[in-house]
Amino acid sequence: MFLRNAWYVAAWDHELGREPKAVRILGDDIVLYRMTDGTPAALEDACPHRKLPLSMGRIRGDHIECGYHGLTFDCSGRCTRAPGSDRIPRVAVVRAYPIVERHGLLWIWMGDAGRADPATIFPVEHAGDPAWGINQGDAMTLACNYRYITDNLLDPSHVSWVHQGSFGNAACEDTPLEITPADNGVTVWRWMRDVEPAPFYAPFLKFSGRCDRKQQYEVRYPCHALIKAIFTPAGSGGEGRPLHPDVFIMDSYNFMTPIDENHTRYYWFQMRNFAPDDADVSRRFAESVRFAFSEDKAILEAVHRGIANERTPHIDLKIDAGPLRFRRRLAQLIETESQTAAAP
Repeated sequence: MFLRNAWYVAAWDHELGREPKAVRILGDDIVLYRMTDGTPAALEDACPHRKLPLSMGRIRGDHIECGYHGLTFDCSGRCTRAPGSDRIPRVAVVRAYPIVERHGLLWIWMGDAGRADPATIFPVEHAGDPAWGINQGDAMTLACNYRYITDNLLDPSHVSWVHQGSFGNAACEDTPLEITPADNGVTVWRWMRDVEPAPFYAPFLKFSGRCDRKQQYEVRYPCHALIKAIFTPAGSGGEGRPLHPDVFIMDSYNFMTPIDENHTRYYWFQMRNFAPDDADVSRRFAESVRFAFSEDKAILEAVHRGIANERTPHIDLKIDAGPLRFRRRLAQLIETESQTAAAP
């Protein structure tokens, strides 16, 4: 079900302080906390004595203390204190997870700690570029399997029906899709020529009239995505052509963290190539994006329920080629990882 040797978002960095924070990721219960220097720590959320969640305990300096009998653990998961015992039991340990801060997010490695390389965290191309603005991110929990979200993020066509008043319009209905597979994921994209701008984007374009629009939906294994929206004056767009000086670009970063098989925590933020210091633009984008994603939430939760309870088989269409390719390769990666872990 899950690829474990990968980085997942555990929380926004501002969500974590000096109080224990309980999260559930890939079915694992984990406690997060910050040490005195602000460094984040992540441990299995269960004291090995009677399995009380450590998140019900207290932070003591750089350590966390169980709220039942006071067993105390450092950030490596080693027990440093066992009140009432002559010595600390050798087996009094909890699992520690590698965790780092990047892009305002806390990233946790769920697999073999020896393979955790922060350099492989999803890159943000224009992070720190003063010419680019950022729409501060948000998050929501969806009652659906994470693969329905990756399906959705490899499906530009759905915007015509799900987001009619925001991302989509009639121009998105029939233009054929291109699929570009890669070792790290799948990209589905298309240029739409001489069309009306979609309502969400129109107020922010530097030009008037019709446009050429590119939708580029890239999802990387296991479940992180970059959605790129490009708008140029009609007649100036196209693959391989230089971008018009008045081009509109918005890069939407989307990070899915499976809670379990039936629930997913969805994090996102956007980078834009205009109005870098305009707080009002950032606010308007943030509100509009959350509304649009709430439309996705309603659809995807209903899809999850529908397929879970289906009485007749569901079908696939030509527009599902990208999502199906992604699912097949992800399943292969999970199977290979599982076999490797099981090998003696």
